[in-house]
Amino acid sequence: MLALADPDARRWEPTRLRYRLFTIPAQLVRGGRRLRLRYAAHHPWAALLAAALTALAVLDST
Repeated sequence: MLALADPDARRWEPTRLRYRLFTIPAQLVRGGRRLRLRYAAHHPWAALLAAALTALAVLDST
């Protein structure tokens, strides 16, 4: 919840979080011996998820 940049998104209940963020369509792609999830950019909540994952990656690297 702390990784979400939108203050309204931080107050979402688990059900709303699941319906909005966990239902973003994605493809599993390979490249450079790595597996990655490529999220659909046209989805309304994709930018919020990308920002949250970036924030978590920054926290993990410290």
